[in-house]
Amino acid sequence: LATYDDYASLLDGLRAMNTAQWCALIVSVLLMPVNMTIEAWRWRTLMNEGESRVESQKSRVESQEVIGWAEAHRQVYYSKLAGLITPWRLGEYPARGLLMQKNSLSQEKEQVSSKTLWTKVLTMGAVGSATMTIAIVIGGLIGLAVVGSPVDLDDNYIIILLGVLVGAVLLIAAGWKIRTVILSSYSSPSVDRRLTVGIICKNILQSIVRLLCWCVQLGLLLYALDGIPGLTEIPEITGLTAIYYLLVTITPNVPIAEIGVRGAWAIAVFGTPQAAMAAVVLWVINTLLPCLGWLFLRKKTIKFA
Repeated sequence: LATYDDYASLLDGLRAMNTAQWCALIVSVLLMPVNMTIEAWRWRTLMNEGESRVESQKSRVESQEVIGWAEAHRQVYYSKLAGLITPWRLGEYPARGLLMQKNSLSQEKEQVSSKTLWTKVLTMGAVGSATMTIAIVIGGLIGLAVVGSPVDLDDNYIIILLGVLVGAVLLIAAGWKIRTVILSSYSSPSVDRRLTVGIICKNILQSIVRLLCWCVQLGLLLYALDGIPGLTEIPEITGLTAIYYLLVTITPNVPIAEIGVRGAWAIAVFGTPQAAMAAVVLWVINTLLPCLGWLFLRKKTIKFA
C-alpha cells in the first residue's frame, strides 16, 4: 500500500464518479459482511456436520465442538488478521482453534479435549481450503469456456490449461494428504475419516456462492471506477472475474504482498489501469476491513451454541 503508484489516478477516478458509480462502490462495500457471512456458513457447516465416529450430537454440544452463528462469525473475523500476517494464510485455521480453546468453559475440559479440538479444526480447515480451491477452478474453467482466454497465450493455451488442472489436482491432493496426516497423528476419534460426499459437495456449493460474491463485488468496482460493464456485458464480466480469481489463486504469493499480484492480473485480464485500482480497493474491502473488525470483536466473549 505504501509503494502503490496510482493513488493520484484513484482520487481522480473517485472525483469523476457519478451517482450510479458511487452506489456501485457502496454496494460492493456492503457485500463485505455478506462475504464473511458465507465464510462463517462454510466453517459452521464443516465444524457442525463433520461427524464423530463415537460421539453423538448431544455429547458434541456438551464438549463444545459445535459452534453457533455468532461464534462462527467471530472466528472468521479473528482469523483474517492471522491469515494476513502468515505465509499462504496458514495462520487462519490455527487462529480459530486457539480462539475455540481459549473460550472453553473450564480448564479441565480444555485439557481433555485439546487434542480432539485441534484435530478437528485443522482437518476441517484442510477440507475447507480444498473445497474453495475446487470452486475457484470450476469457476475459472467455466469462464475460460464462456469468454475465452483474456491473456494472449498463443500456442501454449492448452499447455497452460492442463497446468491449471494439474495444479488444482495437486493442491486438492495436498490438502487431503494433510488431513490424513493430521488424523493419523492422533488416536482420538474426533473426526470421521470417511467424510461424507454430501458434506464436501455442500461445502463446494457454498464456496461457489462465495466466489460469486467476489465476482459481483469486483464487477461493481470495475463499473464504479471505470464504468466499463453494462447490463449486456454481465456474463462477460462474470466470466472474466472468475478467470481473474483463478489466476490469482494459482500464482504463488504471500498475503501481505498479494495486492501487487492482484493488480498485475487485473490489468492483464481486464486491460485497463482502472482494473488494478478496482483490485486494490477490493483487497482493502475484503481483507483490511475484516481485520479492523477484529479490533471490535477480540474482547467480546461469545459462548458456543
